[in-house]
Amino acid sequence: MTFNFLPPPAKSPEFPKVSFLSGSPLSETRLLRSSKSLVLLRRLVLLGFDSLLIVIAFLGSLLLVRSPDTLFFATSKLLPLGVVSGLAVLLFSGWYRGLTRYAGSHSLYGLIPRTGTMVILMMVFSSLLSINLPLGSWFLYWTFFTGGAIATRIIMRDLLIQQLSRQNFIRSPEPEANVTMIYGAGSSGMALLTALRNDPRFRIIGFLDDDSILHGRTLQNLRIDNPSRLPVLIERHKVCKILLALPSVSRARKRLLVDQLTRSGLEVLSIPSLSQLAGKERIVSDLQTVSIEDLLGREPSNPDPMLLEASVLGKVVLVTGAGGSIGSELCRQIISLGAAKILLLEQNEFALYSIDNELRSKNNTIPVYPILGDVSNSKPLTALCIKHGVQTLFHAAAYKHVPMVESNICSGVSNNIRSTRSVIDAVLAARVERLTLISTDKAVRPTNAMGASKRICEMMIQSAATSCGPNGPVMTMVRFGNVLGSSGSVIPLFHKQISLGGPVTVTHPAVTRYFMTIPEAVQLVLQATGMAEGGDLFLLDMGEPVRIADLARQMIELSGLRLRDEKNSDGDIEIEYTGLRPGEKLYEELLIDTQDQPTQHPLIRRACELNPPDNHLLPLLKELEDALTRWDEKDTSDLLVKLVPEYHRENHVHESN
Repeated sequence: MTFNFLPPPAKSPEFPKVSFLSGSPLSETRLLRSSKSLVLLRRLVLLGFDSLLIVIAFLGSLLLVRSPDTLFFATSKLLPLGVVSGLAVLLFSGWYRGLTRYAGSHSLYGLIPRTGTMVILMMVFSSLLSINLPLGSWFLYWTFFTGGAIATRIIMRDLLIQQLSRQNFIRSPEPEANVTMIYGAGSSGMALLTALRNDPRFRIIGFLDDDSILHGRTLQNLRIDNPSRLPVLIERHKVCKILLALPSVSRARKRLLVDQLTRSGLEVLSIPSLSQLAGKERIVSDLQTVSIEDLLGREPSNPDPMLLEASVLGKVVLVTGAGGSIGSELCRQIISLGAAKILLLEQNEFALYSIDNELRSKNNTIPVYPILGDVSNSKPLTALCIKHGVQTLFHAAAYKHVPMVESNICSGVSNNIRSTRSVIDAVLAARVERLTLISTDKAVRPTNAMGASKRICEMMIQSAATSCGPNGPVMTMVRFGNVLGSSGSVIPLFHKQISLGGPVTVTHPAVTRYFMTIPEAVQLVLQATGMAEGGDLFLLDMGEPVRIADLARQMIELSGLRLRDEKNSDGDIEIEYTGLRPGEKLYEELLIDTQDQPTQHPLIRRACELNPPDNHLLPLLKELEDALTRWDEKDTSDLLVKLVPEYHRENHVHESN
């Protein structure tokens, strides 16, 4: 299959850029002087405050352990030295360099050794002046000053934070539009609150959490509520944003949450996943809009390194359709797995240039050969395989857009079948070790010419594998459903329609599709190739099918817009049902027969489907070749039915009605 997909990079919300030094050199100098003056004033205030605290702590310790007649003598002689030495210790140890508004427990704990040094110096001065004070007074002095300094810093920090929050709220152009709650009262939620407390884009008023034990409790003086109370909170506080602080939540759970929240008209942002946080690719405050791709993909599977490398490590690999979405991702992963060299065969010049340029920019060791050509031309393909000693061939080149092939049956069938025949001939002539055909779920009980042609390609591979026997090339097929964001798929189309203001077009309210991310599909293809024995037809576990109408609604709501329908006439965008296109099914399948077998990988199954005997298949293929040579669309279509008896040219919806 030829797909074209380059997923858009997830964008984190941009913070406003502020230029602190602008204008003439004179104004910049004045600004710098003003900043230095403010820093100096702040330190003088803190020095004065700590001087007063030293006096109070010292006098308090003496009053508790000494009689009034010795208080004046100790105070007049020792206290001035204590103030000077204490401030010197704090100043030269860097105590005043920290920003009070960000004072945390680790910085406050740093006060303890400093105050200990202050007490030791006071004890030395007391000994030199022959002023004998009991040990209890020194302990009290240390306790009073340390406790007082920590308490006052916390109070000052909280007052500053409150003042900054008030200023940010006032400066915000729409303060009522920033009322936000964090979903998840765990460590990620706490980290997110800390990171965004002073961010004017969010006025965080509380938490939501599924854990009933936490309901009614507080975190950083913010209440933790049951998510079921969200409608009440929206009404009472005008909540408009939800931040998902659930990096470890499953995609199925995330999808359900986003669906519920967006239905309430809330804007939903999410923090990065645990893998991104652990890999230090992102930080907790890197909020991003939840993308539909995040919700449709299944939970990522753990690949088997041995299976991944089996067919490509140290091998010469050829990829047909190398510029498509599946082909280009195959090339990326093959390079990363350490192939000896890789050949890129593609008939689209720009697509070939793009993947070749990308691979060369990321790789300096593995030779990359871009070949501009038609896969269906057997002789050049065979010569190419012999010249480079190709050992593994992935056949991803095909016409795959259902309505387009349905309108151009001879072109679509000719390309798909002749290219597969050419690949089989080249593999046999050049003694290639492994061949893998990228197939599709549309080959199962097809209702369109594209699916029927891909089913015939599967039968051709199985026939060739049977004819070669155990000593021939290992030929296999991998069948799976839609990949997210490929050319012609609904997700890029819906994105474009939403950006233009709608309507979003869906062919039928009940139509469903399977979806898988491109990287995972390719990863599973490589592992299936590694476990192939010859003539295998592998099926990839596609998870649960998705209703396209639900997908359209979610994409509208994730864009911050409202669906316009019978229940909500004031919405922004409506869904328009256009009717099934020629050859389109209501739902897709992966199996012709109901039986399959497990493999050593939990997401890869082996189909048990009978192939027609060669004495039936080969004559019909010869007739099909003749019909394509004449470019006879009717005969071509009739022969597709003969070759694929389960092929029905009517839409599935017509049959069900």
